[in-house]
Amino acid sequence: MSLPEILAIAVGLALDAFAVSLAAGAAGHAAGLRPTFRLSFHFGLFQFLMPVLGWYAGSLVAHQVTVIDHWVAFGLLVWVGARMIRSGLHPDPSRVRADMSRGWTLVSLSVATSLDALTIGLSLAILGVGIWYPSAVIGVVTGGLCLAGLRLGGRLGSRFGSRMEVVGGGMLALIGLRILISGLAGG
Repeated sequence: MSLPEILAIAVGLALDAFAVSLAAGAAGHAAGLRPTFRLSFHFGLFQFLMPVLGWYAGSLVAHQVTVIDHWVAFGLLVWVGARMIRSGLHPDPSRVRADMSRGWTLVSLSVATSLDALTIGLSLAILGVGIWYPSAVIGVVTGGLCLAGLRLGGRLGSRFGSRMEVVGGGMLALIGLRILISGLAGG
């Protein structure tokens, strides 16, 4: 498999994580160097690990995961999106803004945006392609695009304020819905 083919796959896989990063940055949920690094790093790490897991899992396990992966991603993204919308509609000035780069929120988002990479790993195994190089490229591309999404989102958030939290939450819910519809349609 050539580098341009791997890059195309990497960018395609990274788009959901980029959109989530854009929403997180716009809502101010990952402000600062450390949260930005954690979110970008973990999205990239999960996008690196999932193809490796898919490659090693084999067709039986991967098929069972692909039956429910779109439901899991939908549920996780809608849950986080609903929390963001609620927070944006009912701001509490005494409340510290949630940091999406920590805890279960970080894990949920990382899993939700990388489940499709599991199937890519299985596909690469079927094609007889080694997994380490493509997975590393996928992880690095995802991390880089997430960093760009967080930066761009941060600029939007500082310009439009707390309304961006509602928009960001809506974006997460719509990404989850798109993943669900795509999964149900078999694509």
